[in-house]
Amino acid sequence: MKKQILFISLIVTLIAGAIIFISSSNVESTQQQRPKVMSMTANVDIPEKMTFAGETYVFDRYDKHERLDRELNSFTYFHSTTLLLIKNANRFFPIIEPILKKHGIPDDIKYLAVIESSMNPRAVSPARAAGLWQFMPATGKQFGLEISNEVDERFHIEKSTVAACKYLKDAYKKYNSWSAAAMAYNGGQGRITSELRDQQATDALDLWLVEETTRYFYRMLAIKLVFENPPQYGFVIKPHQLYKPMVFKEVKVTSSIPNLATFAKQQGVTYAQLKDFNSWLRDRSLTVRSGNSYTLKIPTRESLYYKKSDPVKVHSNHWVTQ
Repeated sequence: MKKQILFISLIVTLIAGAIIFISSSNVESTQQQRPKVMSMTANVDIPEKMTFAGETYVFDRYDKHERLDRELNSFTYFHSTTLLLIKNANRFFPIIEPILKKHGIPDDIKYLAVIESSMNPRAVSPARAAGLWQFMPATGKQFGLEISNEVDERFHIEKSTVAACKYLKDAYKKYNSWSAAAMAYNGGQGRITSELRDQQATDALDLWLVEETTRYFYRMLAIKLVFENPPQYGFVIKPHQLYKPMVFKEVKVTSSIPNLATFAKQQGVTYAQLKDFNSWLRDRSLTVRSGNSYTLKIPTRESLYYKKSDPVKVHSNHWVTQ
C-alpha cells in the first residue's frame, strides 16, 4: 500500500512538473511575442497609381514605390505637423485656389505651398527663402514682388501666389510636365534642364538629384493623398477644430504711415493683429511713394473670435468627421 501511495505521489509530482514546465514555456513564448510598446504602428498601403494635376503616376517601379512609401508614412506619423497643415489649409486654401484657377494652374499645385512652408505665410528658411511659397529674394523680384526694408511681398499671400503661378507656368512651358515644373521650383530650372541633358533623361522623376529635390514631388503626392482622406490615415478632426477663415475690411493707403502701431489702434486692432495678417510689412512704418498705394487687411472684430453660435466654415468636407 505504501509503495502504491509513493508511486502515485511520484506520478502526480511528475505531471505537476510537466504542467509547470509547459506553462512556463507558454508564458515565455507569449512574452517573446508580446509588443514592447503600448501601441502598434501600421505601415500605410501605397496606391498602385494616382492622378496629380491631370497627370497619372504609377508606383510599380521600385524607386517610385519606395519614395512615395517614405513620404506617405512620414506624413501619416508626423501627427501634430500634419494636423496643423490641414487646420491651416482651411484658412489659406480659399485664398490661393481662386488665384491658381485664374492663372490656369492646376488646383493640385496648391500642395506645393503646403510642403514649401507648412502653410505658414511667415516661414523663413535657413537659405532666406520666405513666405507661403518660399521665394528667394532674387527670384521674388524677378517675378514682380517688391522686396525692401519696409515691404517684402514674399509674405503677401495673394501677390506671392500670383508670382508662383508665373514661375510655374513658365516652367511648364519649358518641360510640359507639372512634376518637372515642381522640381524646378525647388532645384531651379537651370539644374533640371542641365541634368535632363547630362543624364540623357526625358522625365525629371528619373534624375539623380540632391535628396531634397528627389523627395520633393513625392512629398506633394503624399500630402495630397492625406488631405483627400485624413481619416484613412488616422486623422480625426471635428469642424470646430479647423482654423477659421478670416473676414477683412481692406484699407487702401496712398500716403505714408509713420507709425503702424498708431494706425492699427485707429483701425480697432492691435499692432500684433495688423502684422499677423499683413506680414509683408517689415518695419514699424510704411513709406508710400507718390503715385503708389498699398492695401492693408484689417480683420473684422467678429472674425477675431471663435463662437459656438458662429460655426467654423469648412472648406473641404473631406477633412472633417461630424
